Amino acid sequence: METKPLDVLAILKLYELRGEALMREARAWFFTEFAPRSGKEIVRLMLSGQKQSAFYRMVASHWDVAAAFVNNGGIDERLFQAGNTEHVVVYAKLQPFLAEVRETVGEPDYLGNLERLVLKIPDIDKKLENRRRLLESWSQAQRSDE
Repeated sequence: METKPLDVLAILKLYELRGEALMREARAWFFTEFAPRSGKEIVRLMLSGQKQSAFYRMVASHWDVAAAFVNNGGIDERLFQAGNTEHVVVYAKLQPFLAEVRETVGEPDYLGNLERLVLKIPDIDKKLENRRRLLESWSQAQRSDE
């Protein structure tokens, strides 16, 4: 598939949105402080109305929407996957809890776009394992800074 200039612009816009101040704060929290132990804990957070609830929803929905664009042909998949890895990190953090979240909220397709896109990546199990190690090192660094 030939990459179109609009694909490039869309990817740049997604990247630009990640740099917005509140989104940067949400991403920093998600990657270093957010440490769910269950799907029910994630659902409680989503329903809590706390600042972290908004942070969680900002990060998760950003990448699910971006994945929906790719999955539905709005953005070239090869180009998107070549220029992004953060969606893999988000999925790596949430994957262990997705089935429980989906069951709890009664939405079997919750974050389904993100999941479909990530699971297409070759050797994804190893990459998810690597991302979980990376997340753990970021969390440890955050704890040592406190």
